[in-house]
Amino acid sequence: MDPFSRSWAALRTAVAELADEDFAQPSGCAGWLVRDLVCHLVIDAQDVLITLVTPTEAEPTRDSVTYWAVSDTPPTGDDPLDALTVRLAAAYEEPGLLTFHLDDVGSAAGRAAELADPTLRVSTQDMVLTAGDYLVAYVLEWTLHHLDLIAHLPNMAEPPTEGLARSREMLEKIAGAAFPASWSDKDALLVGTGRRAPTGEEKAELGELAAKLPLVIG
Repeated sequence: MDPFSRSWAALRTAVAELADEDFAQPSGCAGWLVRDLVCHLVIDAQDVLITLVTPTEAEPTRDSVTYWAVSDTPPTGDDPLDALTVRLAAAYEEPGLLTFHLDDVGSAAGRAAELADPTLRVSTQDMVLTAGDYLVAYVLEWTLHHLDLIAHLPNMAEPPTEGLARSREMLEKIAGAAFPASWSDKDALLVGTGRRAPTGEEKAELGELAAKLPLVIG
């Protein structure tokens, strides 16, 4: 399986294994419960489907790294789209309905990704990428959101090691610098994206890179 499929399958499996009470736990996304994050994943899956059936003849303008917009302002959950996600998630009422919808749309997105020609040019958000670059970019999305999903659920399985490594590689390219070699891929992603504050020792290890963090991507 390619990194996209492996990361996406692992994330959907983690959602399927959630207990009903887990949906009311906080996630690693500011202002979102686990149920809100799962609802966001449904929207993500829809975006994948839409993008893969939106071909274009235009030349690519972005790749898997430049696809991401970078900010230095961490989200608060108060953004209108974030707030809409919370309302949509609440409308499901029962966790089973939400997981069913994710399984339904998510499986379709996974199949579409496996069938996609990686050289096909696709359009999304006024950007043009090859389908291959678009799907590689989403490895970072799936991996970070897998970490968000299990942020307060320590008994859940972590993202695949391949996805963690590929995501770290992309984040280092976005940062224009490498994280300390002694750091795990998970710690590099959590600290690098502001999901966890660095300890004093870690901040010293970061050196000049510390001034660039967090890298808030979206």
